[in-house]
Amino acid sequence: MSEDATYGEHGAPANPEPPAITHVQYSRGGGEAAPTRPMFLCLHGWGSNEEDLADIMRYIAPYNDYASLRAPIVLQERRERGDGLPAIAGAYSWFTGKTLSGDDLDREAYAAARAIDRWVDDNIPLERDVVPIGFSQGGLLAVHLLRIHPERYRAAISLSGTLAPGNVPGTAPADDRLADYETPVFYVYGKNDQVVPKYELFAAAAWLEEHTWLTTKSYHGLGHEVSMDEFADLRQWLLLHDLSSGVL
Repeated sequence: MSEDATYGEHGAPANPEPPAITHVQYSRGGGEAAPTRPMFLCLHGWGSNEEDLADIMRYIAPYNDYASLRAPIVLQERRERGDGLPAIAGAYSWFTGKTLSGDDLDREAYAAARAIDRWVDDNIPLERDVVPIGFSQGGLLAVHLLRIHPERYRAAISLSGTLAPGNVPGTAPADDRLADYETPVFYVYGKNDQVVPKYELFAAAAWLEEHTWLTTKSYHGLGHEVSMDEFADLRQWLLLHDLSSGVL
């Protein structure tokens, strides 16, 4: 049996307190070069940083703005090196563990999604469409944003992500009404993924099929990573849903 959480407003757990988002990398023009187009909200995976997904946006939607967030839990700080050598990149995480599961994953997914959602409320105009895109941990959170605040997000993209189980009461408060929004979701993964168990990938796809307007595909020979084939399919999906021009 799940341990009950402490509740705040709207029946959601009051603890843990969401970690603060303090570092953001914007696209050109401070994320305001194309204000009439949807803003992409980039959420990196475990051990990476905000530069990761920012680097791939040129292959996905180069004429849309993005805000790439750094996860708040520090695994390794960025370190500068002398003699003209490139800096050693920082490594960060959204969760306290790399392989959380069960109730722990529910609580930490909720806390991280709340922190991201709060950042969106504070920094992106309400009238602007927002599309979260994430890899691995970030992919889980891109979907979890729909599970806490579906009204705010135009669509979601999960690359090699999975789902929190949603067993702890209040940690996915919008699950019972999410299907009403028919939110477009793009969910893809590699058939050779050795990080996320296949049953979790299949279960995530089945859950999303019931709760969202899902497009899903798996890729032969691909591990826990992204590929140009994924990006090509994603560009077509973005064009279909009028989220980007589809042009490189």
